[in-house]
Amino acid sequence: MSFADEKAVVVFSGGQDSTTCLFWALERFQEVSAITFDYGQRHRKELEVAAEIAEELGVDHHVLDMTLLNQLAPNALTREEIEVSEGEEGELPNTFVEGRNLLFFSFAAIAASQKGAKHVVTGVSQTDYSGYPDCRDSFVKSLNVTLNLATDKEFVLHTPLMWLDKKETWELADRLGRLSYVKEKTLTCYNGIRGEGCGECPACHLRHAGYKEYMKEKER
Repeated sequence: MSFADEKAVVVFSGGQDSTTCLFWALERFQEVSAITFDYGQRHRKELEVAAEIAEELGVDHHVLDMTLLNQLAPNALTREEIEVSEGEEGELPNTFVEGRNLLFFSFAAIAASQKGAKHVVTGVSQTDYSGYPDCRDSFVKSLNVTLNLATDKEFVLHTPLMWLDKKETWELADRLGRLSYVKEKTLTCYNGIRGEGCGECPACHLRHAGYKEYMKEKER
């Protein structure tokens, strides 16, 4: 589907998912801008990578101060002294930042409104969501309704990765002609290492497994 004469704002971290979504949006919308949230994340490199990618692609980019979230939701992504862990069975990993997507998507919609855009694009996925409740399709649809009621506008929250696993996300990047770019330029690693990452953290495991599976399928 194309929205050739419309504007969109992409919630952008500079990671694999949001960068793939940025390329997805650039193919569909007349004007695309990116918004990155500074919530006191443990690796400031994330902000640098997001700004660098946006500049390389010629995309208007804004960083919004959300450091209050750091005070409210201490966890492994906002505190260097907390070691990343996947949690026990039935428990959320300690990388879950409570309220993050609720706030991010709400503020992204406000930013979109100021730009005359009604489309907000985000890379959340229920398929590879690690149990995060604010990555579920039901949450996004519910928030979309709430945002429209709260603002009396007609925002559309787009989630192009919602039903894709990591293999399929790599496949999408390839279909967009950006596989190498996403592989080399993005930052997904919880330890702040760009591209291949540390290879040890949960984010790297998921990313590498998906890439390996996609390349194996592609070679058949």
